Amino acid sequence: MAQARTPERILDAALDAFGRRGYEGTSLDDLAHELGIRKQTILYWYPSKEALLDAAIDRTAAEVSTRLERAVATAGPGFERVEAIVRAMFRLAARHPAMLGFLREVTRLGPPASTRLLDAIAPLVDRAAGYLDAEMDAGRMRRHDPRLILLAAYSMVTGLATEVEVLRAFGEEPTLASLVRRRDELLLLLRTALVPDGVREA
Repeated sequence: MAQARTPERILDAALDAFGRRGYEGTSLDDLAHELGIRKQTILYWYPSKEALLDAAIDRTAAEVSTRLERAVATAGPGFERVEAIVRAMFRLAARHPAMLGFLREVTRLGPPASTRLLDAIAPLVDRAAGYLDAEMDAGRMRRHDPRLILLAAYSMVTGLATEVEVLRAFGEEPTLASLVRRRDELLLLLRTALVPDGVREA
């Protein structure tokens, strides 16, 4: 039983370390030391550091997709779905900050890591873009490029939730209260940008 848990323990530690210290800043020797195992044990389950990165990307993409699907399934129509997604991502930032940091790190790494992540979440992005497009066609949201809106929202969420030093430069401490305030400000910004006045008042 303990052996069956070993790959999950390794993956958990790698995801956390990559999210906090970055991919280049984390070695397999570091992970082995933190886990109290030999480096060869890591390589038994994950034949290279790149394979471990791929596994962490797949785990994160699946986790994020599951959380967002669940949030959308219980949300109402219109902007409520956008709000549900933003709230779900900020909950992830509060409960698993390293995972959101890992998403940012994968984006920074570029291909092939970022391509693997984008391919994994492509179906979710396609559905979200289609939903926004339909809402815009119906006049319930202002016309913008749906994919640019999604990219901007993603960038803002990851930046507002993970860029600790940048936030401190702007006088924001990384507290839970600050995270909630940043979430609410982002929601207000998105609502103002997307929802026509008449619809917002309805």
